[in-house]
Amino acid sequence: MSAPASAPTNVRVHGRIAEIGREAWDACAAPSGNPFVSFDFLDACEQAGCAVEAAGWGPRHLAVEGEAGSVVGVMPLYLKGHSQGEYVFDHAWAQAYEDAGGRYYPKLLSAVPFTPVTGPRLLARPDADAEAVREALLGGALQFCRQSRASSLHVTFPTEADWKRLGGHGLLLRQDVQYWWDNPGYASFEDFLAALSSGRRKTIRRERREALAGLEIQILTGADLTEAHWDAFFAFYEDTGSRKWGQPYLNRRFFSLIGERMADQVVLFLARRGSEPIAGALNFVGGDTLYGRYWGATEPVPFLHFELSYYQAIEYAIARGLKRVEAGAQGEHKLARGYLPRPVYSAHYIADPALRAPVARYLERERPAVAAEMAALEEECSPYRSPSPGREKEGARPR
Repeated sequence: MSAPASAPTNVRVHGRIAEIGREAWDACAAPSGNPFVSFDFLDACEQAGCAVEAAGWGPRHLAVEGEAGSVVGVMPLYLKGHSQGEYVFDHAWAQAYEDAGGRYYPKLLSAVPFTPVTGPRLLARPDADAEAVREALLGGALQFCRQSRASSLHVTFPTEADWKRLGGHGLLLRQDVQYWWDNPGYASFEDFLAALSSGRRKTIRRERREALAGLEIQILTGADLTEAHWDAFFAFYEDTGSRKWGQPYLNRRFFSLIGERMADQVVLFLARRGSEPIAGALNFVGGDTLYGRYWGATEPVPFLHFELSYYQAIEYAIARGLKRVEAGAQGEHKLARGYLPRPVYSAHYIADPALRAPVARYLERERPAVAAEMAALEEECSPYRSPSPGREKEGARPR
């Protein structure tokens, strides 16, 4: 094994990811295969004005330099003036701290803006000393937290390995649930249906028939995506965003930038009635996973959400040999459609012991409760006839 190219020597804070540059950033991020930590995705959030200081997302990305001055590690990092667009809820912590006379904002957040997707947060170049780089990044983030007088540092949706590493350095550990679909090697959607109980097979077939009646589904990616498609999809996205959280986090410019830079990693399922687009679900492909991100419709059609967001995603993943579909935050309704509970993680450094102690006690109670809820949901509500996909080797009992 060759020696690491360069040992970490210096950690710098950058107010824009463009200061680090695509080549340097992606040399650390690209090996993960996760599209959301790529330069293009994060830079699009900034270039579109979505993740910027004025929006309460002040970029403070970290870069670790090696002995030769080259970048050997990076960490997405934001100085936040609120807790919106994060999907790991700390509003109660903020309220309690401020009721006691503290100042919770600004805080530091290592995450992908507006995107509750698991991925690496401590990114090291493959030819660097990865452990030393990750130590330098975490140390730099904690030092910057103290220097900037931020109340706290939060790392949301890290990989399990990063999560355990953060816990080993004293960060408070939190666990939550998402619903993912796992592919044990199905050859077709019918193979997937055959793995379900007969009642669930009948229900899914009925939902698909009703959703697709009179509609055409287009699967668009790469050069097939046009600005007209983005216009249509943004109308869907705005409708969903305005109903869920008041106003959408992303703007029309963001989707054009994604279309210019990442079209080959984007898959849009578009429903048309005649020549008129009426609904769409936007996905990203990375490594062995299809990531469902945004959905919306301008015409209410029963079960069309399930069709575009869940069933089309499963068909696409099977056809391309992908191992997983991650369909985003929330949604116990996904269980009946083959998406099972899986853990997601966050880690938290609270600077003030007066807040840290009660938060630590709360998380000590919350973690086992979440784990028990996941186990109960899978045991009692799984639609599969036999052990859940991906769980056969973990001792799951046949149903």
